[in-house]
Amino acid sequence: MASLHFRPMRAIDLDAVSAIETDIYTHPWTRGNFSDSLAAGHSCWVVEDDGELAAYGVLMVGVGETHLLNISVARQARRRGLGTRLLAFFETRSREFGARAMLLEVRRSNGPARALYERAGFHELAIRRGYYPATEGREDAILMGKDL
Repeated sequence: MASLHFRPMRAIDLDAVSAIETDIYTHPWTRGNFSDSLAAGHSCWVVEDDGELAAYGVLMVGVGETHLLNISVARQARRRGLGTRLLAFFETRSREFGARAMLLEVRRSNGPARALYERAGFHELAIRRGYYPATEGREDAILMGKDL
């Protein structure tokens, strides 16, 4: 991570973002989901590591709060603190938007992500039953939040 570069996501990034998404998730966002997020004006960012796309995220801005819709790190870029740095980046962006709180959902089964969010000061607010598609049926989401 000698030369990390955070920049806004562009339409030209969608193929690379979609390829990472498909590689790391059993039920990935589609290219259209990312395209729609750009069109909706969400705060969409990518992180390049030595010129290679290594991570990305999508933040929806609301009145007084933000909602982290997607935060992902490419398989080959994991375990180097990039998720922590990207999450902190989105917290800073949230404050710049005037948000007083940040929300997100995480799969109940995603222990590493839950641990990341807890280390960053997020706490459980509620359970969204059957929120995510799963290999067998649906999976609950944990709604987490943090005051900014």
